[in-house]
Amino acid sequence: MSFDVHQLDSFLLLGSVVTLLAILAVRVSSRSGLPSLLLYLLLGVALGESGFGIGFDDAELAHALGFAALVVILAEGGLTTHWDEIRGSMRLGVALATVGVAISVTVVAVAAHFVLGLSWQLAVLLGAVTSATDAAAVFSVLRVVPLPKRLTGTLEAESGLNDAPTVVLVALVSAGTVAEDGPFVVAGIIAFELVAGVLIGLAVGFAGGWVMRRAALPASGLYPLAVMSLAILAYAGGAAAHASGFAAVYVAALVLGNSELPHRAATRSFSEGVAWLAQIGLFVMLGLLLSPGRITLETVGLAVVAGLVLGLVARPLSVLACTLVERLPPREVAFLSFAGLRGAVPIVFATIPLAEGVDGADRLFDIVFVMVVIYTLLSGPTLPMVARVLKVARRSEPRDLDLEAAPLERIAADLLQITISPVSKLHGVEVGELRLPRGSSVSMVIREGETLVPERRTVLRHGDDLLVVTPRKQRERTERRLREVSARGRLAQWLEE
Repeated sequence: MSFDVHQLDSFLLLGSVVTLLAILAVRVSSRSGLPSLLLYLLLGVALGESGFGIGFDDAELAHALGFAALVVILAEGGLTTHWDEIRGSMRLGVALATVGVAISVTVVAVAAHFVLGLSWQLAVLLGAVTSATDAAAVFSVLRVVPLPKRLTGTLEAESGLNDAPTVVLVALVSAGTVAEDGPFVVAGIIAFELVAGVLIGLAVGFAGGWVMRRAALPASGLYPLAVMSLAILAYAGGAAAHASGFAAVYVAALVLGNSELPHRAATRSFSEGVAWLAQIGLFVMLGLLLSPGRITLETVGLAVVAGLVLGLVARPLSVLACTLVERLPPREVAFLSFAGLRGAVPIVFATIPLAEGVDGADRLFDIVFVMVVIYTLLSGPTLPMVARVLKVARRSEPRDLDLEAAPLERIAADLLQITISPVSKLHGVEVGELRLPRGSSVSMVIREGETLVPERRTVLRHGDDLLVVTPRKQRERTERRLREVSARGRLAQWLEE
């Protein structure tokens, strides 16, 4: 099939219009309370065979593009996640991503076989594709819901890691490996791929961070591209080594996002933009893949029953079992049971049996699609209310300090750019009271568009931009000191815990 410049023009026209409509849908969703992914899915359905007539039924292409989008989304999740916020929750998050997935798959599969009448292969596939929480939904929704760091960290760690075992299980079941080799062999394969993927991610993350700290690139825009390329390299390396690429990309991005890299804020902003583009393309494509004519009352009924089993039985049992690893108050257990956000990930995973030609894969895809729509409509908009009712919500606070860093090529130093936000306690502090580490200094203050060279008695104000020069070996201490004063004021040294 040839592709000429005229087709390219049409593709770019349609693609730009769809992207702009999807971006506007974010605004509509924020006002209406509907998750934006539903609007993207509906946009894809409207563009499809029952709407504007754009035909798309290539399951293998959808599978490949879906995986590519998930790689970008997981990379963004790792790059924008602060290790300090999830470190204490990592044990519970890993338990939910492994033991929790196994329990969820088992419960849903048994119900799908004995209650819904699906074959064992389709029943296990239904349990597997719906067991993983959606990283895009979690990363976008939970960061605007004011939750304790323990809950946010747990859900982010779970969503970043549970794709890895799930995709391996779905692929093995679709290929018939489980029936041939037995569950213990499959469990061994999953464990090997997870461990190998994590090790590859750690290697790429630390090695890439070491290189990036020493490579003075000629343009700041190259740093976000390089970091994103390293994360994708981790996925590709993991896949080439027959390990879990999803585990590798998330771990590598998590390491890179928490390393002392130049232009970290720009890198995170770039990754967020690319991830939004990946989400838009992913959801619209999945909407195109659906054939509304296949959706019957029976399909809706099966999706509703499967969703009830997943939400009311499988998810709570998974959370209860995993809290044996780390005790939580009953209210937080209840919230975690409700907050297993599903999104595009189950639909993407449902394309694997489609691409493998599994009998009944079309029916499975339709059930999963309807189930995700209903589940998201019920759980997404009500999540803030549930958090308030269970009294696990905390007061939302804006970020108190925006910090950016750029390398100074000729000396081993960095230039930090700090913006003092309206809630920062740097307001009213004199430059001399910052007590920065030896060798670090505030070189310039930008206030209302005017620049001034500060003295020790210069008083900082909300909205000021500071340029701080710090030796590279002192950068971490300098950043920590600035954040301490921003959070606690000039007495931070004596108020430290």
